[in-house]
Amino acid sequence: MANVSLEDIKTLRERLGTGMIDTKNALVEAEGDVEKATEILRLKGAKGNAKRADRSTSEGLVAAKENGSVTTMIELACETDFVAKGEKFVGLGNAVLEAAAAAGAKTVEEALAAPADGKTVADLINDEAAILGEKVELRRVASVEAEKFAIYLHRTNKDLPPQVGVVVGYSGDDADTARSIAQHISFANPSYLTREDVPTEEVENERRIVEEISRGEGKPEAALPKIVEGRLGAFFKQVALLDQEYARDNKLTVKQVAESAGITVTGFARFKVGA
Repeated sequence: MANVSLEDIKTLRERLGTGMIDTKNALVEAEGDVEKATEILRLKGAKGNAKRADRSTSEGLVAAKENGSVTTMIELACETDFVAKGEKFVGLGNAVLEAAAAAGAKTVEEALAAPADGKTVADLINDEAAILGEKVELRRVASVEAEKFAIYLHRTNKDLPPQVGVVVGYSGDDADTARSIAQHISFANPSYLTREDVPTEEVENERRIVEEISRGEGKPEAALPKIVEGRLGAFFKQVALLDQEYARDNKLTVKQVAESAGITVTGFARFKVGA
C-alpha cells in the first residue's frame, strides 16, 4: 500500500472539495500521486454524472455581468441548497458567467461552447459536477443590449446566493428609478416590455377566453366589445411591464414612472431559480 500523507489528503481535498475517505482511497489507488488521484476522482465523478442526468435541479443561483453595451445573466442550477450555497458552486457560477460574457453568448448553447480555462464551459460544468456529486446544469442565459443597465439580484434566503435576477436596459440619467423598476420586475414578473410585444396569437386567445367568460356571465351582447377590451386591458397589466401598476405606487404605471424620471426602458430580463 502506498504511503499517503495527511498533507496530500488535505491538499487534494482543498483542491477538489471531495470527502476524506474518497480522497484517501484515490491517493492509495494512485500510489500517492496527487495528479493521478485527481484524475481518478474526476473519472469516478464523471461516471456519476451520467447516473444523475434525470435528476431535477430546483436550486442554484442567478448572476449577471455588465460588459460595455451588453449585460449577460445566467441561471446555474443544482439539486440541493447545500451545494448551492457552497464556495465551489458559487465559484463555478462566476467562472461560467465570465466565460459566457466574454464570448458574448446569447443562448445556453453558445455559453456552453464558450472557452473557459483551456476547456469549454460545458466541460467545466461537467468536471465540477463530478466533484460536487450533483447534477449541475446551465439552465438559462440572457443577453440585454442597452446604453445603461440596472442590475438587481435578490436573495430569498440570506444563506443562499441570489435566487432572482433582473437586468433592465435603459437610456436616461436616473439610475435610482431604473433600479427601482428592476426591483418592481423581480416582484411583478412581466413577460413583455410593451403590449405591442405580446404575440398576436396570445392576445387573440385571451380575447376569445374573456369573451366566452363575459357571455357566460350573461353580459348584454351590445356591451360585449367594451367589456372584452376592458378585460384585455387587465391582461396587458399582468404581462406587459410598461402597462403594469408600479409596485411602489399603484396609482401610477411603470411607463408613467419612467417618463417622469426621464428614462426609457429598452429591454429587460428576469430569472428566478427553478421557475
